[in-house]
Amino acid sequence: MSEPAPLLELRDVTAGYAEDIDVLREIGLRVDAGRITGVIGLNGAGKSTLVKTICGFLVPKRGSVRFRGEDISGIAPHALIDRGICCIPQESSLFPYLSVQQNLMLPLLGRPRRYDAAKRARLDEVYEMFPMLREKRGDAAGSLSGGQQKQLEFGKAWLQQPTLCLIDEPSIGLSPRIAEEVFRWIEKFTQAGMGVLLIDHNVRRVVRMADRVCVLSLGRVSAEGEATEFQGNLHEQVQGWLGLHF
Repeated sequence: MSEPAPLLELRDVTAGYAEDIDVLREIGLRVDAGRITGVIGLNGAGKSTLVKTICGFLVPKRGSVRFRGEDISGIAPHALIDRGICCIPQESSLFPYLSVQQNLMLPLLGRPRRYDAAKRARLDEVYEMFPMLREKRGDAAGSLSGGQQKQLEFGKAWLQQPTLCLIDEPSIGLSPRIAEEVFRWIEKFTQAGMGVLLIDHNVRRVVRMADRVCVLSLGRVSAEGEATEFQGNLHEQVQGWLGLHF
């Protein structure tokens, strides 16, 4: 039986911020529905640039970004929401002076009225998943702690019910207890059938959670494959970086 078509596929993508400087070089990568593709690499390897390229903030110089077989290279970030693509960035995407509930609803503003009933039901679902957000729904987002703001970011993503979610460094700056909660939320996303591209500095956890692993080094894919190929015998380049022994 042939392998299902990927939800997201990068084909030989080269991208960068200056005409003569390439940050990503001939990147090939895939994400499947209901599965996690983990991306690991040192700072400066190109991980955040990868997310910006998929999200449309950067247009590939060469190659293509394909979602469900359609070339979405360079499509405006806000238009990707309508296609079922959501991003939880490393830096906060919240509006600090708007309330928790206003931040939750922002991605759905301007959508057709047929979304109203489903939108209300999903908001109740978010509040059930994250009771703190219900308690503080009228508070300014900027008044929340770092861990609470991360809950709001994930709640906002869940409300959109995306098909694909890009998650960049979700545990950075969080306590181990809150980081553990974050990884459980990501598992809920995949259990709901979402495809997830996960980038995090916690290499052990990424390899343990992911179905596929991609190692980025100086803008190139230096190793990739099913996560089972990395467990117990992690690619020697990554072992050299971090001194890992599984």
